[in-house]
Amino acid sequence: MRSTANYLPAEERREATVEAVIELAAHANPGDITTTAIAVKMGLTQGALFRHFPTKDSILEAVVDWVVERLMSRVQEAAVAASSPMAALELVFLAHIDFVVAHPGVPRIIFGQLQHAEQTAAKRAVQAMLRRYGQRIAELLAQGQQSGEVDKQLEVDAAATLFIGTIQGLVMQSLIHGDVQRIRADAPRVFRIYSRGIECAQ
Repeated sequence: MRSTANYLPAEERREATVEAVIELAAHANPGDITTTAIAVKMGLTQGALFRHFPTKDSILEAVVDWVVERLMSRVQEAAVAASSPMAALELVFLAHIDFVVAHPGVPRIIFGQLQHAEQTAAKRAVQAMLRRYGQRIAELLAQGQQSGEVDKQLEVDAAATLFIGTIQGLVMQSLIHGDVQRIRADAPRVFRIYSRGIECAQ
């Protein structure tokens, strides 16, 4: 029986390819994932795969674009839904963790791209996402200062860097222990420690 992937429209085929790479990356080094493995995962021939992506690099670029779009969308939705800047920071933190738990291959792909010595299109997209993410967190921290929730003496840029670094640390721990689910339990406790460091003294 032929895979239903053979009958998908072009855009859906591209998204299915991205999702296949992310699923494979949950259990393998992204750099070792071949186009053959991707095609097999999808039930396609390499020829069918290359009709949508001319190279493996173009596949990885599409994967990074997919991650950027969906992660930043979750971050924005979480921030908008919050009742205050501090609540927004917590919701963003937890939304990011939930995204990683739902897509455990994503951190391997992101870290893998950042380790490249050369400036690939995918690496530039990751770097741009991190800058955009950091700017959004800095905005929330500045709003927290204005509302009186966040210490007015706080170095906002440094605190934004620490916010992202804290999530990255949790993700690294999950990779070390081979258990991505543990960060869902750890995240609320870790955020409480972070928040105590930035909150305005009562």
